[in-house]
Amino acid sequence: MDWPVSSQPQSAAVSSDAAEWASGICDCCQDMKQCCFAFWCFPCFACKTSKDFDQCLCLPLLDICGGCVFPASMSMRTYVRLRYGIKGTLCNDCVCSTFCLPCVWCQMATERKKREIPTVLGDIISRW
Repeated sequence: MDWPVSSQPQSAAVSSDAAEWASGICDCCQDMKQCCFAFWCFPCFACKTSKDFDQCLCLPLLDICGGCVFPASMSMRTYVRLRYGIKGTLCNDCVCSTFCLPCVWCQMATERKKREIPTVLGDIISRW
């Protein structure tokens, strides 16, 4: 059975007033709990973060097959950057994902925490 297409995919364009990352690539120690989880049990942390972004839980495990380039982590970083309208390039995503994988995943987890914090007032109003 064919389903009609109700909307066409839109291109993701980052404007000149695009946002910056909420934390730097080396700011992973700002949240020590998250930092310890990422550095001591990185596969679990990456899988949890991937799941938090509604992606496949096992997506980060594909990086095992990547060699010196980590395609799943690079594509996840690009996805997060485009989702939140953050400035950057694919080349920068590749470099960051290649040289400091735990830092990249901490940065993405921090971004999600800072951008998707529910507001108490919004929850109260939505219940009315």
